[in-house]
Amino acid sequence: MPNADVIAAIATPPGRGGIGIVRISGNGLQEFSRAIISRIPETRVATRAEFLAGDGSVIDTGIALYFPAPASYTGEDVLELQGHGGPVILQMLIRRCIELGARIAEPGEFTRRAFLNDKLDLAQAEAVVDVIEAASESAARCAVRSLKGEFSGEINAINSDLLALRTWIEATLDFPEEDLEEADRREMAMRLGGLKQVVSRTLSKSQQGSILRAGLNVVLVGKPNVGKSSLLNRLAREDVAIVTSIPGTTRDALRQAIQVRGIPINVIDTAGLREASDEVEVIGMQRTWQSIGKADLVMLVVEAATGVTAADRAILAGFPEGLSHITVFNKIDLVSTASTPATQNSDGVIFVSAKTGEGIDALQVALEKASGWQASGEDVFLGRERHIVALKSALGALEAADGLLDHLELFAEELRVAHKSLGTITGEVTADDLLGEIFSSFCIGK
Repeated sequence: MPNADVIAAIATPPGRGGIGIVRISGNGLQEFSRAIISRIPETRVATRAEFLAGDGSVIDTGIALYFPAPASYTGEDVLELQGHGGPVILQMLIRRCIELGARIAEPGEFTRRAFLNDKLDLAQAEAVVDVIEAASESAARCAVRSLKGEFSGEINAINSDLLALRTWIEATLDFPEEDLEEADRREMAMRLGGLKQVVSRTLSKSQQGSILRAGLNVVLVGKPNVGKSSLLNRLAREDVAIVTSIPGTTRDALRQAIQVRGIPINVIDTAGLREASDEVEVIGMQRTWQSIGKADLVMLVVEAATGVTAADRAILAGFPEGLSHITVFNKIDLVSTASTPATQNSDGVIFVSAKTGEGIDALQVALEKASGWQASGEDVFLGRERHIVALKSALGALEAADGLLDHLELFAEELRVAHKSLGTITGEVTADDLLGEIFSSFCIGK
C-alpha cells in the first residue's frame, strides 16, 4: 500500500465536461493501482479500465495512464484516471483515493515536486502557469519557449561564463605575490564587458515579456461627457460601456481586457472628474483617482472643439509624478478637419473620433509605443517581477565590479553577488518561503 506521501487532485477545471481527470503522484503506486483498477497498466499506454470503489462496485469507466518514476511529470510514480467529467463522479474518485491513503494535493504541488525532483527548473515551473494564463498568442508562444527551457538556457549560459571568470579570479587570489599581468587585466575586463552586455540584453527581453504576461493597465480619465466610454467601446470593438448624452453616466470604474497590436491591455473607463453633484458621484470619482494611482498609462480624453481646458490641466496636475499619459482629443468629427489635421498627431497627443473610428489606428500605435513594446517581441521572455529584480541586481553588481580590477577581492565579491542573483531565477539558489509563494499561485492539480 502506498505511503502517506501520495497526493491526488482533480486536474480538469470545475464544472461538467466530456472528460474529467484525476491525477495521483507518489512513491510506489503499484498497490494503489491494483486497488482502484485491479491491475497495473502498461507503462505510458492508454488502458481502458473500471474505476472501483472499496466494495468492488464500479465508480466509472475510462482510461488509465501509468508513468513509473522517474520518467513522469513529477519524477515520482504518476497514475492518471480519465473518466467522465461529472463533478459527482470526480469527487467519488477523489474520496476513493483518500481511502487508499492519498491526500489532496496543495496548489501547484505536482509542479513543485517536478522542480524538487529536477524535472523542471524554477523558471520552467513558473512557465507552466504562464502557458495556462497567456492572454494573447504572442504571450502563449513566449511561455512555451520558456517552458521548453530557452529562458533557463540563456541564464545558465550567463552563469557558466560568470563561473569561469570567478574561477580565474579566485585562482589569481591564491597567489597574491604575483602581480596581475596587463594582458590578463584586459581579458578580464573584456569578459566582464561581455557579461554586462548579455545580462542587459536578457533584462530588456524580460521586461518586454512582462508586458505580454501581465498586460498594460490603461486608465481613461477626463471630464464628464468627453467620450471616454465611447472610446472604450471603439477599442473593445463592442458596446461594453453604457453611452448616453447625460454627463456622469459612468459612476464606477469599468475594466475591459483588449488586445492592441498583439499586446494585452486592461482598459479602465472611469467616472468623469468634476464638482460632485451627489454622494454616489463622489465615490465614483474617488475610485477614478484610485485607478489612476495604479495605472501604467493614463489617457486624458478631452474634446477637440474646446482643447485642453483649465479643468483638464487640474486633472493633469493631480497625476502621480512620473506617470505616463497621452492626451486624446476626441470628437474630431464635430470640428473642421483644417483645425485637426492628421499631422497634429505627435508624441503624447492624438486626435480621434470614437464615433467614426478616425485616428484609432494612430492611438493604437501610441499605446504600443507608450507600453515600451518593440516589434521584435517574438524573441522575448515572459519575465516575472522576481526575474527582473534578479537581473537588475546581477547587472548592478557587474557594473559595480567595473573598475575594481585593482582590488581583486572586491571584484570577486561583486561577481559572487551577480552569480547568486542569477541563481535565484532557475532555483539554483532559493528559499522555501519563495517556493511557497510561487507554487501557491498554481491551480489545484497542476
